Parts: sequence; structure tokens; C-alpha cells
Amino acid sequence: MSEENSNQLGRYLKDRRARLDPATLGFPPGRRRTPGLRREEVALLANVSATWYTWLEQGRGGAPSAEVLERLARALALNNIEREHLFLLAQNRLPQIRHAQTQAISPRLQRILDALTFCPALVKNATWDIVGWNQAASVVLANYESMAPRDRNLLRMMFTDPEKKARVPHWPQIVRFLVATLRRDTARNGIDAQPLVDELSAVSEEFRQLWHQHDVESFGEGTKEIWHAQCGPLKLEYATFAIDRQPDLGLMIYQPAGDEDLKKIQQLLARAQAVTAETALLSLRKKT
Repeated sequence: MSEENSNQLGRYLKDRRARLDPATLGFPPGRRRTPGLRREEVALLANVSATWYTWLEQGRGGAPSAEVLERLARALALNNIEREHLFLLAQNRLPQIRHAQTQAISPRLQRILDALTFCPALVKNATWDIVGWNQAASVVLANYESMAPRDRNLLRMMFTDPEKKARVPHWPQIVRFLVATLRRDTARNGIDAQPLVDELSAVSEEFRQLWHQHDVESFGEGTKEIWHAQCGPLKLEYATFAIDRQPDLGLMIYQPAGDEDLKKIQQLLARAQAVTAETALLSLRKKT
């Protein structure tokens, strides 16, 4: 192994401590031969021996434990990405997951959704809360805008809304798949699914049985068939994409499977836009 690759962890630790300002961390600036913190100062902040930390930077300290790595990450003021890199260098694995469940998306991501004019698109989190959508999704899949945030949960819709169940072809296969992705995504991202599992188990025997089968799946891509009240059957192709730095989120983009499906979506959007324009006109007349 080359010298360049033999002690990546030590070089990374040395570089990170060199970037820190001693004064902001309560250490006197003094006369320092090199920028940043001294080794013994990092050791003090991380509650480890100065000798052992010196050995670690020199590549002879042995493999540090996860607990020590967490202390070093805090001592060196590492952000989440830097913390993950520290664990990869030290243990060849990512640290324990500590992601919070996401309940909103950024304006930039919303603009990307809105740019997909004829493709229903939405963003879901690990427990299948719909946290972002475009107009096509609202007119084709569900009117998310009119729902309370708690009701924008696909599992609640599928297991507690009889009308939704009646409109979904192949409902048993779809809900089996959704429950399997719930188990996989929440475990993968350290999300506590138990409150939702308890709630749905209490109201749906079908959900309870599926959850106890312990199946796991990833969403990926495929074909979805729905029955729309205004235009009848619709066939959509879909693909799911991860969102960097927000691992509990999935971007789901649907596109019409054929020309007839595209024409139906265009008609649905035109009707929705006409209703919106008429509502705005009536509101303006009332004000004047």
C-alpha cells in the first residue's frame, strides 16, 4: 500500500483539527507552530488520552470504537457528511443512523416537481407521508392540497379509505408492497414506525397481518394502474429516486404509459386550470 493510502484516517484528523480556531473553543491562541488545535487539545475535548490520539494520527493507534469516533466528531466539529467520512475511514462503515423524519421539501425541489407538467410527481418520506407534489399529482393521484397534513399518508389512505381501495386495481398486491417498503425504509433510516404500525394495526386486520409477515422491499420502478373518477382507467410508468442528504425521502415520478394516457392527463389538467381560473374570477368580482 502506498504512503498516500496507508494512513488516510490520520491525515484526515490532522487536517480537520488544523481548520479549527482555538479561541472559539476556549483555548488561548498563544504562539503556535501550526494552525488549528494541538493534538492534546483535541484529546481533551474528545476525552481520550493525548498519547493514544497522537498514535491514531500516526496510524498506530488501533481501530477506534464507535463511541470514541462520535466524541472525536464532536471535538472536531464535524458536520454529518464529515462524520460519515470519519467512520468510513476508521471502520469501513457508516455511523449509526440518526436521521430525523423529513416533513417538508425545499423550494428548489418544489420547483423541480412543478416543472414536470404532465408527469405526476411527489416526494414521500419513510413512513409514506406525502411531503411534496405537483399539480399533475393532485389531479391524477389525490388532491393533496385539500388534505390535512396527517391525512397525506398513503398507507392511511389505502387501509382506511374504502373509496380509495375500490379505485385501485390489484389492491392486495400493492398494499403488500407498500407495507414491505415501510419496514425496509424505516429500518434503513432509523425512523420509528411503531406509532403508525400500532394505529393501522388497530383499524385494519389486513395491515396487521401484512406487517407480521416481515417482508421487505424497495420501491424502484414499475407500472401503476389506477381508476380515475373523471377519465376512467389510467396506466402510468414510474421510477423512484433518492434525494441526496435526505435519505428518508424518495422522489417518485410517474409518466403516462401511452398516448391515450397522456391525453387524459392533459384533459384533467385543463379542467383543473379552468376551475382555478373561474374561482379566481369569482373571488375578484366579490372583492369589487
